[in-house]
Parts: sequence; C-alpha cells; structure tokens
Amino acid sequence: MTTPHNHAKPGDYAEAVLLPGDPLRAKWIAETFFEDARQVNSVRNCLGFTGKWKGRPVSVQASGMGQPSLSIYVHELINVYGAKTLIRVGTCGGLNAKVKVRDVVLALGATTDSAIVRGRFGPYNFAPIADFGLLRAAADKADAKGLKFHAGNMLSSDIFYHADGFEGYGQLPDHGVIGVEMEAAALYTLAARFDVRALTICTMTDCLITQEEISAEDRQTSLTDMVELALDVAVEA
Repeated sequence: MTTPHNHAKPGDYAEAVLLPGDPLRAKWIAETFFEDARQVNSVRNCLGFTGKWKGRPVSVQASGMGQPSLSIYVHELINVYGAKTLIRVGTCGGLNAKVKVRDVVLALGATTDSAIVRGRFGPYNFAPIADFGLLRAAADKADAKGLKFHAGNMLSSDIFYHADGFEGYGQLPDHGVIGVEMEAAALYTLAARFDVRALTICTMTDCLITQEEISAEDRQTSLTDMVELALDVAVEA
C-alpha cells in the first residue's frame, strides 16, 4: 500500500525510524551512517531510506518543517508501514542560558502553541512527553559518549520568526523551557495516540538569548555526534 506522500512498499521501512526535517539531511544520514542503504521514498522530495546500523535494520524519513508536515509522515509511518520507534533528530534554538551551542537537548516534554495538539483535547491541556525507555537510554548513552546534554521541556512552535523576538516566548524560559523547535509536540501526541515510542533529540545550534551561533563546520560535527547517539538508541533501546 502506498499513500499520496509515500510510495514505499510494505516492509520497506524498519520498525525504528529517524526523523530529520530536511530531506538532504535524511540523505546524508543514510549515506554517512547506514550499511546497505537504499532509498525507499522520493515523493515530494521528502526522501526516505532504509539500511542497517551496527547490523540492525533502521530507517530515516524526512518529515519536512513544522508539525502539520511531520504529522502526515508520522501517521503514515505508524499506521501504514508499522513503525514502532520514532526519533526526531534536528536542531533547536536555546531559550535558557545554561544550554550552550553544540549541547544536545533531550526533550522530556514539548510545550506548544499549535492547534494540532490544543484543539484535540477540549478543556484539557494534554502534556506531550517522550517515551521514558528511549529517554533513559539516550541519557545513559550520552553520558557514556561524553556528550554534554540537557533533558528538559522543549517548545514546539508554529512560529519561526517571532514578531516580538525573544520576548514573544513570555514566561516559558522562566518555567524551565530550555529550547525551541517545530515538531516534537506533534510527534509525542501521535506516539501516545497510537501507542508507539518517540523521542526528540536536538543539537542546540543558536542561542536566542546571546545570539551565539555555531559555524557550519562545528554544526556538522555536532550533528554527527547526535545522529550516532540517536541511531544507538533506535536499534538498542
């Protein structure tokens, strides 16, 4: 069975799937890290690949930017292709001075301004959270690798260019929200709905407080560390 967004055949995806937003990053992950990589999807250039990491099957599927796009791919990966473990790998902006550029952020939970989550639960404020087993494995493996990481609340925002700049995030930084990205809350909500495992792992590449950014070279090195961490979690946890 195929979908309007994915022409992979049943069995083309492994049960563990990494989810970068950028199709070219999906291609880079497959070409750089996978053994026996093969492309399984190219619809709308949202590329998907399957291969092996340390001899175990794993896939990567680009999800596009933002929660509406990610929700399409995640829904189909779970319900059409049988994905059981989904790990978003991406970058985030820093909302807390203790998080430095190049640090890894593990999203314990994901606050959001998106109606995709808010509009579904009526009077309740649903709290999208990571799978604890994946989170614990990621923390343990990051420690073993010597990676500096933070586990905390992330903001999944539908707004990239905030009209009010840093002030537009209001009281969130004062309440422990340490970074901002655009997808985790929808991923965690869908994982909860369909009883699968999900985790978001990001590299902090720019600080919205200090305006510090990392160079292209440092960004690539940091992403390599993060992807290797995510792959170990995907196939071993």
